[in-house]
Amino acid sequence: MKNGMCMLLILCFVLSLLSAPALAGADEIMIPELSVAGRAVPDNEAMAFLRGMGAGWNLGNTFDAIKQGWNKNADEMTLESVWSRIVTTEEMIDTVQRAGFTSIRIPVSWHDHVDADYQISRRWLDRVQEVVDWAYSRGMRVILNTHHDEEQFLPTPAHREESLRYIRTVWQQLAERFRDYDDRLIMESMNEPRMLNHDNEWWFNADNQDCRESALVLNELNQAFVDTVRAGGGYNATRYLMVPGYDASPEGALNDYFALPKDTADNRVIVSVHAYRPYSFALELPGVATFGTDAQKRDILSFMDGLYNRYIANGIPVVIGEFGALKKGDNLQDRVSWTAFYTAHAKARNLPVLWWDNNAVSGSGECFGLIDRETCTVTFPPILETIMKYSAD
Repeated sequence: MKNGMCMLLILCFVLSLLSAPALAGADEIMIPELSVAGRAVPDNEAMAFLRGMGAGWNLGNTFDAIKQGWNKNADEMTLESVWSRIVTTEEMIDTVQRAGFTSIRIPVSWHDHVDADYQISRRWLDRVQEVVDWAYSRGMRVILNTHHDEEQFLPTPAHREESLRYIRTVWQQLAERFRDYDDRLIMESMNEPRMLNHDNEWWFNADNQDCRESALVLNELNQAFVDTVRAGGGYNATRYLMVPGYDASPEGALNDYFALPKDTADNRVIVSVHAYRPYSFALELPGVATFGTDAQKRDILSFMDGLYNRYIANGIPVVIGEFGALKKGDNLQDRVSWTAFYTAHAKARNLPVLWWDNNAVSGSGECFGLIDRETCTVTFPPILETIMKYSAD
């Protein structure tokens, strides 16, 4: 009888553990229940395309890695893993899709893989295409760009001609290689184009003449990109194309000097934006580790309203190609609360968002990792669950 009672008590204890909520330290991680009214969205193909993108994820710190002083003589094919420490596998892409992501952005830097005439190395292009195919064949939307080529697409009057040559030459080759991929492949002209080492490198100032001139050159580069891809044949004639404003910030696309390229296809140009906001919480180190003040929320709502009013309300598509909040100590609950607020309000304005994942999940640096690529596991399930709750289609 005593043995039977003892076994019963043990069984009850085990069952209580199995049914207990997951804990983060001593505190339960709570996903906020938010009810955000959807804004009016025009009924057109572009707006439907945005809705179909669902939840998005970046294969960051991978093909965008570049040669630096310490690895300048490295074999070009080793660059894929020099920052992320791991080579991309088909299992990783499966993991991303099983997690619920339906869109993937594959950032690629090309300048370390071209010759003097900007002809792309076949080995590098073949490898990029292989990974694109893994996602594309699974029905995902795939965004392909030029990433850390800032010195090659420098938007300044002095560098204008060479920047145009680079944009046209590289995108002519990419348009030809991917001409038979349908609308699920999106091409993005540039990543965060800006004046390097300038006082206004990271923020646009309309009162600064250099900024105004840079914005006008950037318009020309975006136009050259659109014209080049459209001339590439096949699905390039009508595929969706993404173009950023100055440094890809919301302000870069909301100032009076940014202009959408003219296009032969109807409403197939997407405004590309990156927004780690509020900066002090989402990206700055050390910054602040907590989220929830009215000022922090207003920062997010302000830029989203700006994008909605200027573009979405007028039927012009916008994609937030990068967003995320750094791990800062034990601030998982704050990151979850931020993710809920951000994604819920973006969804209400029909703004797709793609999490920046650099495969960094620990340490004191920029830790954005949601998926451990070595083990193909989710590192912060509450954040992933929040993204799916408020962002998935």
